[in-house]
Amino acid sequence: MTTSPNTASQVVQEFWRLMATNDFHAVEAVLAQDFILEWPQSKERIRGATNFALLNTEYPAHGPWVFTINRIFGSENEAVSDVFVTDGVQHARAISLFTIAHGKVTHMVEFWPEPYEAPFDRARFVERIE
Repeated sequence: MTTSPNTASQVVQEFWRLMATNDFHAVEAVLAQDFILEWPQSKERIRGATNFALLNTEYPAHGPWVFTINRIFGSENEAVSDVFVTDGVQHARAISLFTIAHGKVTHMVEFWPEPYEAPFDRARFVERIE
């Protein structure tokens, strides 16, 4: 597989920088034209950089989206990010798996885990994360 001089982590860093502008069409600069995003939890697939931009542009928000990168790590062609996302009212965490080719994101699989209360019976073994 041929790649650009950028590592996958660098491409993903740029992806989130562009997402933070809230100009979702600008994000197309780092997406391959045949880009695919999969959301396994809702069983949805988005095909194409333009569809990705339109979906994010039209998604209802209470204010500008703010993206806080918790962690990005990867290799030459693959990367994973853990990002906190909020519009001031909605708060979520996205775990995204990226595949990169020729300096562009070709494929993403993204998970949006829901927080939940810890079971009472393990309280003596753990500490709360605030």
